Amino acid sequence: MPVAKWNGVVLAQTERFETVEGNIYFPPDSIRREHFKPSTTHTTCPWKGEASYYTVEVDGKTNPDAAWFYPEPKSAAANIRDHVAFWKGVTVER
Repeated sequence: MPVAKWNGVVLAQTERFETVEGNIYFPPDSIRREHFKPSTTHTTCPWKGEASYYTVEVDGKTNPDAAWFYPEPKSAAANIRDHVAFWKGVTVER
C-alpha cells in the first residue's frame, strides 16, 4: 500500500492509486487535508493539462509546491483527476 511521508508524518495512504510516468497519484480522499495548503503555482503538461500545486505543512515547517494534481485534466489523463502526486523530499513507499 503506497504511503507518502514528509518529516516523519503520513500525508497520504491508499490501496487504490494510479501510476503515471513513474509517479504514484493518490486519490483525493486518501490525503490528510490538514497538511495541504493551496498554492498559486501552475504548470502545463502537453498531454495531461494544467497542474495545480499544494504546499505541504508539517509541525510548522513548509515544503512549497511539494504536491501537485490535475483538477481538469485532458481526456488522456482523466483517470488522475484530482489525484495528488508528490516530490521535493516527500517519500512515497509501496
